Amino acid sequence: MPENAKKTVPKRKDRILDAAEALFAKHGFDGVSMRMVADSAEVDLALSSYHFGNKRGLFDAVLMRRAEVWNTARLDALEKLKSEAGTNGPSVEEIIDAFLRPMLANGYQDDPGWRHYFELVAQVNSSFEWGGQLMTKYFDPVVRKFMDALKQALPDADPVDLYWCYHFLSGALTLTFAHTGRIDQLSDGVVKSEDMLGAYERMVPFVSAGFKKLCEK
Repeated sequence: MPENAKKTVPKRKDRILDAAEALFAKHGFDGVSMRMVADSAEVDLALSSYHFGNKRGLFDAVLMRRAEVWNTARLDALEKLKSEAGTNGPSVEEIIDAFLRPMLANGYQDDPGWRHYFELVAQVNSSFEWGGQLMTKYFDPVVRKFMDALKQALPDADPVDLYWCYHFLSGALTLTFAHTGRIDQLSDGVVKSEDMLGAYERMVPFVSAGFKKLCEK
């Protein structure tokens, strides 16, 4: 953005979503009240209720807002990959790359809002209460398209092995999103948990090798 460009002031609805995103990421669903969100966004409590109804409605809106961005980016990457592939279709490595690159390699870690969203998704994906429900609702339709592509790339795979491999991929991605700082401590600072580009560059070959080891017959 040019230095002399005016900063866009977020609309009040966006301020509510931004505030809720940060609070949910830090405190979880149960640790946040609508009053806390309204105070953080500097709006009337009634305005939050007007836009989102209740806390669950606000929570869903926070998840959906950036899910739409991710899902579109991943689907675009997959469709481009398929259109450019030869008759045998894309390779496992190419499919995994198309799945991870839009999330980890687009500089999102430099945006505080996206960092909060990563942490929130990590919470939801690892939660017994929310994981099966909300991840299924917002992300599984896209994941299924990637699984179909992987089935084509690994036609002899046992479905049990294939889905366990995705489960391991999802776990690695969740831990990367969480930014816990544990890898920083364990590596004595050699690795930084917020280095999502570094994670992406290593996760693609690591995960691809796992899929092929278990699923190629």
